[in-house]
Amino acid sequence: MSLLIDNQETRANFCISPENMKRLQEIMIDQKVTKDSPLFWEHDAADKVYYIKKGKIKVTKNSNDGKVFILYVFREGDFVGQLDPYSDSTQQFNGIAIEDSVVGVIHKQDLETLLWQYSDLAIDFMKWMGLVSRITQTKFRDLIMYGKQGALCSTLIRLANSYGVETPEGILIKQKLTNTDLADYIGAARESVSRMLSALKKENAVDMKDGYLLLKDIDYLKDICHCETCPKEICRI
Repeated sequence: MSLLIDNQETRANFCISPENMKRLQEIMIDQKVTKDSPLFWEHDAADKVYYIKKGKIKVTKNSNDGKVFILYVFREGDFVGQLDPYSDSTQQFNGIAIEDSVVGVIHKQDLETLLWQYSDLAIDFMKWMGLVSRITQTKFRDLIMYGKQGALCSTLIRLANSYGVETPEGILIKQKLTNTDLADYIGAARESVSRMLSALKKENAVDMKDGYLLLKDIDYLKDICHCETCPKEICRI
């Protein structure tokens, strides 16, 4: 996971050319989503893709015991949604607005028409789908192979890449986060996250400053999660 501070490049811009982005924007229909409202629910028809024009959308998965796991946080300039080749496909996750947002809705039939017309757009879209798949794989790799502690350290690095600001003391994550928020990112109990953060503080790897997390030794965190120096487009929350 490579460190990415104050980088504004979006995943869509990384995968899709400006010309193809213009084509996609021409078929979008704007939709407003208020804070804490759903953009889509699990088991809804997967017949749309959304482009975030303003705001942030989190994608979550609920376990059978009611625990919420945050898989992604998408921001302005990102695509979100599931598009499968099967006509009766349904959403596997929930999409919830973190703040008041505006998305461009792209219907599956309209998108398929464009993909048939422009082969370069089809290739760009395959790149985006592959990128999202790799992001998911790396997150589950950290959790399955390196346990909750590895997943927490990986999440802290991703948060630094997404919201981090370099300071003389270390990397300050300029996003208010509770232990419950962090627990939702890795599918752990809040108490477990509290214990792991306390252990990291004792090692002088993390601290708190003005209510924000401060990463004082990011190399220590990278060692715990066996950082593989993933591209910056992947190592984001």
